[in-house]
Amino acid sequence: MKAIIRKAKLNDSAAILKLIKELALYEKEPKSVILSLSDIEKHGFGLKPLFNCLVAEVNKEVVGMALYYPRYSTWKGPTFHLEDLIVSEYFKGKGIGTQLYAAFINNSYETGVERIEWNVLDWNLPAINFYKNSGANVLQDWKTVQMHRPAMKYFLDSLK
Repeated sequence: MKAIIRKAKLNDSAAILKLIKELALYEKEPKSVILSLSDIEKHGFGLKPLFNCLVAEVNKEVVGMALYYPRYSTWKGPTFHLEDLIVSEYFKGKGIGTQLYAAFINNSYETGVERIEWNVLDWNLPAINFYKNSGANVLQDWKTVQMHRPAMKYFLDSLK
């Protein structure tokens, strides 16, 4: 199925949030999404956007997205981090994810970044196999480290 892949616009914010919530449900974390519509609008389309987003559109409906942001590697230089590539459940298996993935890679290459990177859950074998087959290197020896706001406060308070 051919989708229109384009840069997201402000009026796509509700569809972006809906896709994020759909992904959270798929990953068995539906209560973890704390973002609001105004967060998406402010952080993605405000004066200083914190992320970029490509959307896949079928029949004028946003059915997928690739949300990414710039990073800087101390070894490689400019990179993009693909936070999430999401396709709505009904449209999975129709090639839309591949179109979004290719558009993200093309955009990254044309922008001149030296590396793109993302995380994949260890149980998501279809995604892991897709990435490996595309030529991506799925690292086995790195662990993702996260610290959420309450832990940040706890750590900072412990220094006082």
